[in-house]
This record gives sequence, structure tokens and C-alpha cells, in this order.
Amino acid sequence: MSERNTSAQDASGTPARIEAVDWAALAHAYGTAEDVPRMLRDLRRPDKAAEAADDLLTHVHHQGGGVCSAAPAALPHVMAAAADPSVATDVRGELLHLVGALARSGNTAQPRFVTPGWPGAWDLAVTDLLPLLDAPVTEHRTAAAHCLAEARGRADEVIAALRARWDAESAAPTRLRLLDSVGALTAHAGERRDASLDWLRSLVDDGEPSVRLTAVQALRRALPEREADDFCKRAVSDVLSGSEPATWRPDGTTTRTVVWAVGLLGDDRTAVADAARELLGHRDPAVRAGALRVASQEISRRRSAVADLLPTVARSLGDAESGNRVFAARVLGMCGRAALPWADALTAMSTEPGEPCPSARSHALWALSRVGDARCAPLLAEHLAEAESGFAHGTTHADGWWTYELSLDDVAADLGAHADVLLPPLRARLAAASSLDERRALCRLLTSWGDRAAPAIPELLALLDTDSVVWALDALAAIGPAAARAVPRERLRALLDAPPAGQRFAPRCLALAYGRLTGDREPALALLLPQLDEPYGQEGVAALLAELGPAAAPYAGRLRELLPRHTQGWLPLRVGEALWRITGRTDEVVPALVRAITPFAERGGACPAVTETVRLLAEIGADAAPARPVLRAFLDADERPVKHGGWRSVPDDDALCEAVRAALLAVSAPDGAGTD
Repeated sequence: MSERNTSAQDASGTPARIEAVDWAALAHAYGTAEDVPRMLRDLRRPDKAAEAADDLLTHVHHQGGGVCSAAPAALPHVMAAAADPSVATDVRGELLHLVGALARSGNTAQPRFVTPGWPGAWDLAVTDLLPLLDAPVTEHRTAAAHCLAEARGRADEVIAALRARWDAESAAPTRLRLLDSVGALTAHAGERRDASLDWLRSLVDDGEPSVRLTAVQALRRALPEREADDFCKRAVSDVLSGSEPATWRPDGTTTRTVVWAVGLLGDDRTAVADAARELLGHRDPAVRAGALRVASQEISRRRSAVADLLPTVARSLGDAESGNRVFAARVLGMCGRAALPWADALTAMSTEPGEPCPSARSHALWALSRVGDARCAPLLAEHLAEAESGFAHGTTHADGWWTYELSLDDVAADLGAHADVLLPPLRARLAAASSLDERRALCRLLTSWGDRAAPAIPELLALLDTDSVVWALDALAAIGPAAARAVPRERLRALLDAPPAGQRFAPRCLALAYGRLTGDREPALALLLPQLDEPYGQEGVAALLAELGPAAAPYAGRLRELLPRHTQGWLPLRVGEALWRITGRTDEVVPALVRAITPFAERGGACPAVTETVRLLAEIGADAAPARPVLRAFLDADERPVKHGGWRSVPDDDALCEAVRAALLAVSAPDGAGTD
């Protein structure tokens, strides 16, 4: 063995001394692993151990998706500290969490992202983890069982150890973790597979609700979906209807427990809807909160769930718990025009006499705007006239069901038809705004209204000498000819020569706005054309060339080279649109556009680029007829072909459906017929 190496252990399996490892030759998420020895040594220093454990998690595991080369060398030292009683109990728990996270990444990441030394290091760690199933601290036994769920290569041996510990274990959370880990390993077991399945099935019929539900989860891990379905669904339905949520998972929060338990019903839509409706009437507000999340998840996934669940959700607008009222209003708003039957209730809830909770009022107002009820406009105008509007300056994009603050753009972007009511307080607010964030938010809103925002031209012109000029010019360009006549051309030219400091994006944005306001595209072309030869970023220059139309004919050949580069996403859309607007030919563009959207009709997960592509097909018209089958597939699906599990799922699907209907009408129209 060399004096310094990158191995975690010597030939006998004993951990190499920290200083014997060539850490400079290894890497973690932030670069070279030369700082890992300090972290490992600090684990033995009481005043630094907690910080060191956290540093190891963020550096060696980071966000998962792979196992870095430093991990095999660090793992034996992490395991040694995790088993050392002299290390603080909470630190040992954090280290076991790190071990489990690395093991999970080792099993789930693409092999090319897992360093070659990991399997051997993990196998040795499994040997060290097995004794920790008998650790004196309950949390450590639970964590060890969690880690061992990833020991797929030694499934039979580990299942035997987990079963042995089950017989001796008295702590409920640890017993449930042992049970779940057996389920995770059974699919990888050999001689113990059948016996493990029989054991899990016997526990599904156990009298204790938490054991029954965890056994269902374990069986679902161990068996193909169809084999587990009927047997498991009966047990879950029995538990949900015959026991209290407090007994379902003793170590979980009530709201999350409800979501988890109902999720064990799998794809049985009727059973899930029945469970959600029943739990929405529960006396415990936390149970009702969980049921609201179950309903929102189902609605985000299936179009038919709106009719199944929205009426019951709407009753929660009157829930005694303000958080549940907020959530219910958010679900109704998510569903847009489907929530029209509750417009009166939302209107009342948007006022202080009708709703004491400010967050619930703002959510109800947003829902009213999504419904399309004109009563939202004067109510929103009142909000805009107040010192605090009740809406955030920036839009949040996040998965899940947390009720983050809605933005002004969320509530008002589609309210341009009510500009006469909203512009007076909005203009006053823009003139008085003291922060870049607020000015940017107001300018973006005006941009979304297009020429309807023309009365705000004076306020936008006043921003040309501020740090908000980029967004002010975007809004002026969106307003169109009236703004172009009002903006001094020499002032625009001066901005191109001296863009705002500290805004790297400003030169590009200013050049684009300059071209739209003056018709002179040369500054934008000079900035963007070099991107045609870059590996990324061609979408922006393609969009510019599309705006130029036939005048961009000299670049058609280069665009044709780009068209097949990506088969999905924004690039085929932008390049295809540019080619069509430049040449008028559809024979080369339509096949690429259809190819770009077809996978999403088959597997779901459609992004905004898909909706924009469908809109372009509608504009192309009858020549886009080859798209008809995939367009029909989008429309006929019950499962929404967009990303599920968030507040934008239904609005995104609604936008896709609207675009698809317009496209089907357009591609079926006779040549020359419009879709206006």
C-alpha cells in the first residue's frame, strides 16, 4: 500500500488513518476534499461536532443524485463516530442520517454518478450498522434500521437481523421502521423472500392500525402494484373508517399522517375521494388539513376529481381554523372557472367583515379573479390603495402544498380587461414605490396587460432614470405604438450605451426593448447573434429572428441546423417558429413541433413550452393537421398531462386545454380560414 492513497480501508477492512488518505485527489460537492479531514476530526470535539456533522452532510452528500469520490474514504470514520458513545447523541443521529442518505443515493443515482469505490465501502458499513440495531438509544436503533433498508446486496442477512430486532423491540417508531425496512429489502431477497411476504401479509391483518398501515406500505414496496392492490386497499379502507388518525402513525404529525395513510389506497380514485370527503368532516382541524391536501393532490392529478371533491372542499371556506380556510380558498382558486358556484362566498370572504384573517382574504380575492368574476376588480383596487396590498412583489414557484404568499402578478395578470378600475391605484402605487422589488412587480403586471396599460405611460417614463428601467421599457414595449411615440429615441440610445450597473442582463433586455419600440433591431442582433454558435442560449436569438420574419432570411440555414438539436423544450419551439415566420414553410417545422409535444401526451409532465408549441400549431392552422392525434390525446386524458402536486398543476392544465381546443379548431379549418 502506498504511503498516501484514496482508499477508505486497508486490506483487512480497518479504516485507514485520516492522514493516510490523499484527500486532495478526492472531491465533494464543493470541490477538493482537502477540508474533509478537519470535519472528521471535529466530530470528536464536543464544541464542534454538530457543525462538523452538518458540514459533512452538505459537502459529502449535498443534495443527492450521486455519490462523490470523498464518500468512500469518509464513510468508515463517520461510522466509527456514529457508534462511539462518547460522541453526542444528536450528532450520532445526524451521522446515521448522512449514512442513510449516501446509501440511498448509491442505490438510486445513475451508475455514472456513483464513484467506483462506493459499493465496497457501503458493504463494510452494513457490517458496522447491524450491531446498532441493538443500540441503547431508540433514535439510533431507528436510524440504523432506516440505513439498512438500502442494504440490497445483503438482503437476506439483513432481513434476518431486522426480524430478530422486531421480536425484541418495544418502541413503536422503531418497530414501524424495522417493518418498513423489511419491505424495502424483500424485493431484493432470495431465500427469505416468500417468508417475508407471508410475515408482512400477516401484519396487514394485525389489530394495531399503525402496524397494519406500515405493513401495507412495506408490501407495496415488496410486490408489483397489482399483486398488492386488492389485499392492501381493503386493509387501508378498514383502518381509515374504523380508527382515529392519532393511531395511524404515532411518530408523525397529524396532517402528514392523513396524507400518507390515504396515499396507501394507491390509484383507487373512488376510495381516495370517499376517504377525503369523510376526513374533511373530522372534528380535528389537523385531520381536516390533511384531507384538504389529499383533495388538492387528487385534483392536481385528475380532471374528474374536480367534480368529485371540489364541493366538499368548498365547505371548508367556513372552517373554524383560519389555515384551513386559506387552503380551501387556494384550492378553489386553483380550479379557476370550476369554482364559479362559490363566487358569492369568495366575494364575501374577500372583505374584512366577511373574513378576519388577512391571508384568507387575499386568497379569496385571488380565487375570485381566477373564477373570472368582475367583483374582484374593485376589491383589488381597494387593496392596491392600501399601504400594504396583501400580495408579494415576486412570484413563488414551488412544488407541494404550502400556502406561500400570492403575488400581485398571480392575482392580476389576467385582469387587463379591468384596467380602467385598477390603473388609478396602480399608477399611484408605481409613482410612490420606494423599492426596486415593488417597481419591478408593478412594471411586470403592466407588461402583461399590453396596450391596456397605456394610461400608465407617464409613470413608466419616470422610471427611465432609475434601476427599474429594464422593466419599465418592457412594459412600454408591450404597450406598443402609443408608448413608442412617447419615448425619446435619443434617451433609449443613451441607455444602450450606458446600461444600469450591476444588472448583467440589462444590455440584452434593453436592446430587445429598443428594437420593439423603434424598429431598429441591429443592437439586439449584434448582442444575440453570436449565441447561435454557443452550446446553449439559442432560444433568445431564435425568438428575435422570429420577430424579424422574412427579413431574417439570411439566417434560415443556421436555424435549420439547430431545429433537430433538441427534440423537446423551448429550442424546437423557438427555432420552428422562427423558420416558419421567415420562410412560411410548414413542411419542415410541423413535424419537429409535433415530435416535441408527443412524449408529453404519452407520459405527462408537460411544461409551458408544450402549451406554447400548441399555440403555435393553432396559428399555423390547417397545415398543422398531423398534430391532430396528439392534440386529441391531450384533451381526452383524465390524468392531467402536466406536472402534478402543486398549485400550478390545474392552471397549467387549463391553459394547455384551452390551447389544444383552439389548435384542433384551427387545424380542422379550411385553408385560409382564421381562428379569430
